[in-house]
Amino acid sequence: MDFDKDIITLATSLLEAARQRSLQIVTAESCTGGLVSSALTSISGSSDVFDRGFVTYTNEAKHQMLDVSTNSLEKYGAVSEAVAKEMAYGALVNSMADIAVSITGIAGPTGGSEEKPVGTVYFGLCFMGDAPQCFKKSFENADRNEVRRLSIIYALSIMLEMIAS
Repeated sequence: MDFDKDIITLATSLLEAARQRSLQIVTAESCTGGLVSSALTSISGSSDVFDRGFVTYTNEAKHQMLDVSTNSLEKYGAVSEAVAKEMAYGALVNSMADIAVSITGIAGPTGGSEEKPVGTVYFGLCFMGDAPQCFKKSFENADRNEVRRLSIIYALSIMLEMIAS
């Protein structure tokens, strides 16, 4: 798959920053379907810092692979702060990585609601030894491909920012 210059630049910078700090990266993706992992692994040599990626599109996969609680899924829904945090933490503890990012959202064009419109995306970020963080973005008026593209960029950016700080 071909990624645009912005994504490749961010992915390359993230991999280099992880290399410099000897960190391993893991992803847990829902609405992006593994595109963050794909962007990272499209760069030669990424295997020295990219541990693995989880694509957990269904609630069952989130629960089985990442230990997301069924209570959180039922109470808050898959697209929520609680689930994004649990996905990131679950990815971290179920891998050999030091930093995890998770993405769960509504890329559209269907699936949105008044409370969670299309373009609503939650990002979990967890660094080994720290509590998971969550960031919510609203990519309103973006089509499915653009929601996914903007989500990839944001996920790479927050990981890079955390590693660089």
